[in-house]
Amino acid sequence: MRRPRALALGAALAATALLVQGSADAAAPAPAYDAGSATTLQFQVTFSPFHLTDIGEPGLSAGDLIDFHDQLFRGGRKVGDEVGSCVVVEATGLSNCTGVVRLGGDTITYAFVNAPPPNKVLAITGGSGRFRTAHGDGTLVENGDAANTGTLTLRLIR
Repeated sequence: MRRPRALALGAALAATALLVQGSADAAAPAPAYDAGSATTLQFQVTFSPFHLTDIGEPGLSAGDLIDFHDQLFRGGRKVGDEVGSCVVVEATGLSNCTGVVRLGGDTITYAFVNAPPPNKVLAITGGSGRFRTAHGDGTLVENGDAANTGTLTLRLIR
């Protein structure tokens, strides 16, 4: 008898979380949030030059390491950066990646599978400061342009 009630309560909480979802102003710093709220943060990214530590066979191969230090912008203003690394598991570029977004003194951590196409799906794994209870998901889109830019969108549930 308790099970249907628990399911109904869970569905009501999930629906409430979706209704509360908001998005951050592109020119404003990331907002503080209350536990249980949802926020979408979007950044324009300038990717760092490709850097590979070639550990295995010559060229891209299993065991190689890719690292990055990208710059994050909102409304044309730099608001933070992201650093991370990927361990290559196949010569195709398939990699297991982790990263940390820094926004002021606060962080958001994430993990993703790096593989073509240029759209990456991220799992938010935690954070610090105002993001200490963050979880959720996101996307990283590489534009493939000469300026080496893209978009990072984080959907945080706190």
